Amino acid sequence: MARVLTVTLNPALDLTVRLPSLRLGEVNRSESLQVHAAGKGLNVAQVLADLGHQLTVTGFLGEGNPQAFEQLFAARGFGDEFVRVAGDTRSNIKLAEAGGQVTDINGPGLAVSDAHRSELLERIKRLAPTHELVVVAGSLPRGVDNQWFVELLNLLKQTGARVALDTSGSALRAGLETAPWLIKPNEEELAEARGIELAEPEALAREAWRLQIEGIEHVVISQGANGVSWFSPSAALHANPPKVQVVSTVGAGDSLLAGMLHGLLEGWPAERTLTRATAIAAQAVGQVGFGITDTAQLAELQAAVRLQPLSQ
Repeated sequence: MARVLTVTLNPALDLTVRLPSLRLGEVNRSESLQVHAAGKGLNVAQVLADLGHQLTVTGFLGEGNPQAFEQLFAARGFGDEFVRVAGDTRSNIKLAEAGGQVTDINGPGLAVSDAHRSELLERIKRLAPTHELVVVAGSLPRGVDNQWFVELLNLLKQTGARVALDTSGSALRAGLETAPWLIKPNEEELAEARGIELAEPEALAREAWRLQIEGIEHVVISQGANGVSWFSPSAALHANPPKVQVVSTVGAGDSLLAGMLHGLLEGWPAERTLTRATAIAAQAVGQVGFGITDTAQLAELQAAVRLQPLSQ
């Protein structure tokens, strides 16, 4: 199995509140409340750990409330290379309704200084050459702009690292210019970053082809309940996921990314990689939290995934 480094610049404590339905302007009573140390890179790391890989995690973490994160690192056996920053790591509130709809209220994130940014770059310069893959995932905290983010991605490329990028908005737009090895936006995120409409499959395929021409080998586009499209150097495939009871969509995209990376790291055929990754994402929406919880159920979900070729 591989050594993987994940970079989470803006982690969060996820407070997931389950309730029958959300009634705006009224008193709502929850069915449960769960708190998880999270952030896109950390979510990916948990699934990759379940798949047998060795993880090192880094980014920025608040000095004021590190306990849940440090407990996670210890329980999972993660190498902890987070730069500690004054203040508390943000909290994100997820209101998960019984019908599967999730309302997110995300905090603003830590305020990161020049010294913190420099320290993280030094750590990444040291760590990246000893790992087979680097995952950069999530939003940017205060004090981190797109210019510095591009500097980080270019530094990783200079070390020879394969970079998997999963972000959105202006950070995605800037990150695409560095031609990472793999990207995993959803349709809306990619359309916004490229400034075009991608409603039709043909338009999606054309844009994926352009991205590959620009140097991005793997373009993975998540499409929610409609599945996932993957454009690689050797194949273009679409996966239709099995029908599942949706509990929460939080972390589904991160689980999909982890599954894709696992197959690529293992050298699996494209069909096996995409089928397994789609099943992992389908399992994720049926639970609160991150990780592969039931291998027998995962095998059933994998058997129900349907693939079809895409034209480019």
